[in-house]
Amino acid sequence: MNQTILFTPVGGTDPISSTNCKDGSMLHICRFYKPNKVIMYMSKEMLDYQEEDDRYRYCLNNLAKNQKREMEYQIIERKELTNVHEFDYFYQDFRKIIYEIYEKMDTSDTLLLNVSSGTPAMKSGLLVLQTLGEFPAKVIQVATPEKKINEHYHKDYDVKTLWELDEDNEEGAENRCKEIECPTLSKIKKEEIIKKHILAYDYKAALDVADTLEKEETEKYRDSIYMASRRLMLDFIGVDEMIRKTGIQCLPVRTSSERKYFEYALNLKIRLEKSEYVDFIRAVTPIIVDMFELILKKQCGIKIDDFCDKYKKNGKTIRVWSMKKLKDTNVGDTLNSLYIGGFKEKNIYSSHLKGLIEEYSEDTHLIQLVKNIRSVEANIRNLAAHEIVSVTDITIKELTGFTAGKIMGMIQELFGYTGISIKEDYWNSYDKMNNMILERM
Repeated sequence: MNQTILFTPVGGTDPISSTNCKDGSMLHICRFYKPNKVIMYMSKEMLDYQEEDDRYRYCLNNLAKNQKREMEYQIIERKELTNVHEFDYFYQDFRKIIYEIYEKMDTSDTLLLNVSSGTPAMKSGLLVLQTLGEFPAKVIQVATPEKKINEHYHKDYDVKTLWELDEDNEEGAENRCKEIECPTLSKIKKEEIIKKHILAYDYKAALDVADTLEKEETEKYRDSIYMASRRLMLDFIGVDEMIRKTGIQCLPVRTSSERKYFEYALNLKIRLEKSEYVDFIRAVTPIIVDMFELILKKQCGIKIDDFCDKYKKNGKTIRVWSMKKLKDTNVGDTLNSLYIGGFKEKNIYSSHLKGLIEEYSEDTHLIQLVKNIRSVEANIRNLAAHEIVSVTDITIKELTGFTAGKIMGMIQELFGYTGISIKEDYWNSYDKMNNMILERM
């Protein structure tokens, strides 16, 4: 039917304010939204005024005449209603009334709700109904001409004179109506769940909940959550795509050759934050090998690639020690001295690199740090990888002498020897990203 229906409590400044000679909220909404039908909700006091001079219909009829259109009116009378400040009463009454209105509407109709007329309890009742999301409607708020609380005077109210003096009848009058967004209770609850998932670094779960909301409800922040999920998965291609799309930069280390190491270490830190100790321990070895290799290059001038052969396997480049390249070198001699019968290993392990650092570094603190972190790896990685066992922070401390937090601290300290420029606040990068996402919600 394409009908526009206005449901409006009638308030003290309706239909025209006697203090400023301008539209009250009900008349102002009708002026600019041109509803086909106006359903007026009147308490005993408002009904008394209506019976006195028919002021509400008088002004609405004149407005419709000026706009060369017709409006239908319905008055919902609450003659017994004298206590106009009981929220529960209005919430229940409005819910029943609006349900009945909806029963007669079709999908092409639009319902308007005036939340600027009536008592605070009436306005709150309508707003709560919208928050619960049962009855979709446009919620209209009307600013007062003076942008402050209206004063109500009804003594000697002359509706005909006020109509003639109403400044809103003049051409070019300001539209003081504003449609306000009332998030539904369901949306509020879901967004609170999304926030909790984000703060717990569970971006996949946050995305799953976000995708149960309407697209336009999440357009300000969904891409940011998706970017965070790609980051946690170390999917730098996906992260770069989202950075280009959103213009949001979340990576503190941006050189591709360096960020993979730092982001991997941050990933370890997040596993620790989530108490995922098994995953934390399993992920320690790759970062230790990489750190030791970077330290050898920066601190000792040794490039492991100079002593390796490379080959392709399943599309990946594999490096192994080259006996030919190690022969008659100081590095080869050092590795041979570490093993009875000489060095015959192929794969590159942290134990090999530890021995080289001990031999060629003059930094006693670095050497002790490398020994400690290598000891941690040796004592616990097999436990996490091959045995069905509960791994806790206590377990880790008993087996290594260090808590998981201390181990993470040692890994962070190693970065200071790699040549990668890491500021202290970079380690809080995920929390900064989370705050950025929350600000967009």
